[in-house]
Amino acid sequence: MSGAHMSKNVLVTGAAGFIGSHLVEALLARGDRVVGLDNRELELARAHAGYRWVQGDIRKASDVEQALREDTFDTVVHLAARAGVRPSLIDPAGYCDTNVRGTALLLDAAGRARVGHFVFASSSSVYGARDGAPFRESDAVDDPASPYAATKRAGELLARAFHHLNGTPMTCLRFFTVYGPRQRPDMAIHRFTRLIDEGRPVEIYGDGGSQRDYTYVHDVVDGLLRTVDRPSGYRVYNLGTSQAVPLHRLVELIGASLGRTPHVVKSPAQPGDVPLTCADLSLARSELGYEPVTGIEDGIAKFAAWYREETAWLASSR
Repeated sequence: MSGAHMSKNVLVTGAAGFIGSHLVEALLARGDRVVGLDNRELELARAHAGYRWVQGDIRKASDVEQALREDTFDTVVHLAARAGVRPSLIDPAGYCDTNVRGTALLLDAAGRARVGHFVFASSSSVYGARDGAPFRESDAVDDPASPYAATKRAGELLARAFHHLNGTPMTCLRFFTVYGPRQRPDMAIHRFTRLIDEGRPVEIYGDGGSQRDYTYVHDVVDGLLRTVDRPSGYRVYNLGTSQAVPLHRLVELIGASLGRTPHVVKSPAQPGDVPLTCADLSLARSELGYEPVTGIEDGIAKFAAWYREETAWLASSR
């Protein structure tokens, strides 16, 4: 990114989460002032003069309004959500409560607070189960394969509606399987790494041929920063790598990074799973200047190194 950066006031929901914590670090590093709305405190930003934590829940209108009352915000980056396809099959109502009702509360409050730009974290899951690749933002997305996917598409449509009603610039970012340091332990790459490192069986669903566009978190944060700086009407962008990696190849790479041989156990494919994700980046490249730089080999090596450091630190602190 070129030119002098004009400092912004940014509200980040889900600030203590995986992507949120990396984004807050990056915003603070470039001189922005950040308010984090989360039910957990973000320890790494605690002592930073440019960061303030508002303890709250996006499902509570009073919490949302309190956060937006604190300042005049150039941008809201809405990352807070219930994530994951399989858990949404078990608790679809809970996912709708957080991801749809919570997003509607935030959009409504942001409009009344005259926020300059609203950025919504969507997901590649909105594309549903399809074989043709790469996935383009102009593709039809009316056939979700899980409640989680449906809630993310609903969030995009709510953003569109509020842009129509109050004119606030809205940008929806479709993230493609983000991974990296601080990833939740239940997510596939973190879970596989732990199991392989401990010499335990790795259960994969289907024949191992399903493919995902795995995107390193620092590339996604770069896309987020570029988005924050480019409010423009209503926009939807893919943030991925445009490289579809088979599941069996992912497991091999994790094993190689750990110096261990994975013991794979295959189970039947699960409801809600899709065979392929792969992002077309033409629009993000042309309008945001987005260009991912971390390939899967380097990304997995970085994640494995972080995992080893984290487990060593946890063991020494006991």
